Amino acid sequence: MATQPGPLTQWPWQKLGNMKYLLLGPWLAHSVRNFMVRKPGERVTLDLFVFPILLLRLLLGQLWITVSRLQTASSRHRIVEKSLEFEQVDRERNWDDQIILTALIFYMANQLIPGLPHSPWWDSKGVFLLAALHAGPVEFLYYWFHRALHHHYLYSRYHSHHHASIVTEPITSVIHPFAEELVYFLLFSIPLVALVSTGTASLAAGFGYLIYIDFMNYMGHCNFEMVPKWLFNAFPALKYFMFHSLHHTKFRTNYSLFMPIYDYIYGTMDESSEELYEKSMIKMEEIVDVVHLTHLTTLQSVYHSRIGFASLASKPYSNQFYLWILFPFSYALVLVASIFGTTLTVERNKLKKLHTETWLVPRFTFQYLSAIGKEKINDMIENSILEADKMGARVISLGLLNQDDELNGYGRLYVKRNPMLKVKIVDGTSLATAVLLNHIPEETESVLLVGRVSKLALSLCLALSRKGIKVEVDDEEKYSILKQKMAPELESLLVLSGCCESEIWLCSDGTSEKELKKAREGTHFISVSQFPLKTTRGDCFYHCTPAMLAPKAYENLHACENWLPRRVMSAWRVAGIVHALEGWDTHEFGDVVTDVDKVWRAALAYGFLPFDTINSLAK
Repeated sequence: MATQPGPLTQWPWQKLGNMKYLLLGPWLAHSVRNFMVRKPGERVTLDLFVFPILLLRLLLGQLWITVSRLQTASSRHRIVEKSLEFEQVDRERNWDDQIILTALIFYMANQLIPGLPHSPWWDSKGVFLLAALHAGPVEFLYYWFHRALHHHYLYSRYHSHHHASIVTEPITSVIHPFAEELVYFLLFSIPLVALVSTGTASLAAGFGYLIYIDFMNYMGHCNFEMVPKWLFNAFPALKYFMFHSLHHTKFRTNYSLFMPIYDYIYGTMDESSEELYEKSMIKMEEIVDVVHLTHLTTLQSVYHSRIGFASLASKPYSNQFYLWILFPFSYALVLVASIFGTTLTVERNKLKKLHTETWLVPRFTFQYLSAIGKEKINDMIENSILEADKMGARVISLGLLNQDDELNGYGRLYVKRNPMLKVKIVDGTSLATAVLLNHIPEETESVLLVGRVSKLALSLCLALSRKGIKVEVDDEEKYSILKQKMAPELESLLVLSGCCESEIWLCSDGTSEKELKKAREGTHFISVSQFPLKTTRGDCFYHCTPAMLAPKAYENLHACENWLPRRVMSAWRVAGIVHALEGWDTHEFGDVVTDVDKVWRAALAYGFLPFDTINSLAK
């Protein structure tokens, strides 16, 4: 919102949320009906293509978001080196409003302007006229309107909303108050009205103009330079007709839309624009201290990732019913992801002087659990470790199933294959243990372990027994494994029990719904896993997976990590960061566990805070 919102700042359908697309329903139904009932020679063309063009524009906008986020995460050619936060993502989530507005106006124009519905596919005169009018009146009037928007009165009431985003994303270009967007539409309609008036309108000119405006807008706000230096060297005059730096870096200069010629004419071209362009084209030094290696989970997780839908990525993962329409596309993504043999850099963060990156293995959970393709997954993880080692990273933390015991022995396999590794592999067991240990009330007398005896479950049970808390297990195999690892003087705290009276259950990997049904009302289910439990009982308490709240100094955090709330990070990811900050020169893999108390104190010292959510439907 602008600093001092003026009239017509809010969009008319703001309160409708995603239901705003229903506004297009009557128009779409009308166009389809007309197409079905009319004879082939009487069918209108414009009306029929408004909705497909709307979908195309939405798709192109999303592609720009994905490409831009991938580029700014992996490339060293960023223009603005600042933090992008959740507040900006929330402010820019209505980027599709202007697309809906354009579609509605096109539908209305189709009904009100005689002859327009039967416009031809192509008219050369109209395309030439449109280009000339855009370069002339549109760019000229936009320059002066944009310059006026930077006057204090209009800036505080309207344009400040747009400029609240210093670190721009492609969709930042279309984030404006409603009144401001209306004026832009009037400006851009000048060539279209001229085409209709002269009888030279065509579908290619009208819809092509919209795609051109989208492309240039998105390109100018993507925070990296797309125009290669050789192009400006080969055609020096091109700099007067194509922007190659961001207006957002300077507030009182560079007012032109796409063609900076008017800034040169009126002396408002910032002197540092050329320098900014040259600087952005220089490859910056590659700095990465910590790499967190994760992977995709469900099919919908693609859309909830940072490179997916920005609004979904800014909220904890949850199944969205409306995404079922994308299932064909989702399965196509599985096929495409299966072709990729390398990881993708999807996020870059900073904690003071520590640089961290998140790398994504393009594989889904079901592929990790399948016997087919595990060797290829191992190769990708190993290559990622070697790449991080080559880049000079100090630590690589393994998230989710990238540290599965059956896959690689919690990372043991990679150290065995590469004994000369400098980068330290951290599976995060010690900090995850510490997080869980500090969530269990001090007055607890006993806990029940269900599921498999994973490394984390074993570490937690041993830590609990040292605190004098009784550990109950429900079968002899688990009892035997724990007894072998437990100190003789603590064996009395390990109990093989068939009853399920404990109020606290430690739910490790493989915990079944059938087992959870045995618990009494009010039982606390603590997830001893990287994956959350499925909430099936309304009379019990479900605890979050081990996680910590990131300190405010942790920058560029604008996407949620899987199912965790905003600015909450999994203990495994935090463990790698703490390991690097402390400068510990040891691995944490296989059977190795760092001192639990030491890593907990270190995490707190660096500003990470305890976090736990309890999902309860108990009455």
